[in-house]
Amino acid sequence: MDKPAKTGYLILNTGDVLEGKWFGADVDREGEMVFNTGMTGYQEVMTDPSYAGQIVTYTYPLIGNYGVNDIDYESLRPALEGIVTAELCRQPSHFQSIQSLDEMARHFDIPGLYDVDTRVLTRIIREHGEVYGRLTTDPARTRETFSGLSRTDLVPSVSSKEITQYDGNGPHVVLFDFGYKTSIRDALLDAGCRVTVVPYNTTPEQVSSLQPDGVLFSNGPGDPKHLTPVLPQLKEVIDRYPTMGICLGHQLIALASGCDTERLPFGHRGSNHPVKEIESGKVYITSQNHGYTVRESSVDDKTWRVSFRNVNDGSVEGLQHRYRPVWGVQFHPEAHPGPSDTAHLFERFIETCEATGEKSYA
Repeated sequence: MDKPAKTGYLILNTGDVLEGKWFGADVDREGEMVFNTGMTGYQEVMTDPSYAGQIVTYTYPLIGNYGVNDIDYESLRPALEGIVTAELCRQPSHFQSIQSLDEMARHFDIPGLYDVDTRVLTRIIREHGEVYGRLTTDPARTRETFSGLSRTDLVPSVSSKEITQYDGNGPHVVLFDFGYKTSIRDALLDAGCRVTVVPYNTTPEQVSSLQPDGVLFSNGPGDPKHLTPVLPQLKEVIDRYPTMGICLGHQLIALASGCDTERLPFGHRGSNHPVKEIESGKVYITSQNHGYTVRESSVDDKTWRVSFRNVNDGSVEGLQHRYRPVWGVQFHPEAHPGPSDTAHLFERFIETCEATGEKSYA
């Protein structure tokens, strides 16, 4: 028989303290508070490097019911700081399950809190926007002042430290790793591409030595302006090769091209966000995970056009260069979790790489 869960606390820099039951690792952790609205995909969320430095609140009430498998990892280990949920299933039921969510959290040294009113917590985040929290089992720490923290080292903490190559018979794509999800790499490999994953600070000279047909800037955590020092290098890459950006990669293309970014009130994180493709008028349901967006007023419409727009709040969800094969999208075409409505964007990128490569910039 399982022993009763001990009491845990979530202390917020808003002054609120939420009480719940503890699971996972017996360690205190601090991070930015965010919420994810997906009904499924908690394992992919946990292992998405874009959640580095964050404590994730799952708004869907029951988490862990289908367990954890060895297929749906988006990285080798989770980068998030903690988990908060309303209900936790300790006895999952699924033929692919190899362990429970609690067992996974303990294995990777991640603390969690359940039996929490996540509706109240979500309202707090929506009301205050930038909220930071501390997970602890020590009642004395609920009386400590907690002002929050904003980390600037998130991308270096999750990016690859060395270059890794994956074979394929198609065009050669260099994937800049700002905290990439393996499903992005797998989407390229499944299409036959040869893929080379490189660290976030790889120089244009190093990229040139790899002789790519195209470059993809990946997703990743944190404020894109924290990567300002590498923007001149990224600009050189963008100016030379067909380039596609996803999420943080999209924001970095914008910043390197003279646009500006801004923080959203409480971000877009979930698997059911509608975006409208401006040219066709089609609306796609997308998977998203970001706290920042491109400021539309900063976009030079003589050089760039807004290609996608968020249906809910009107924010920029995609940019397309008017004269060069360079574009980015704020959402995740590879999904995982979420719908694959926009997976065709990978096909478009690969076709562009096959047709142009470096030739159009020579």
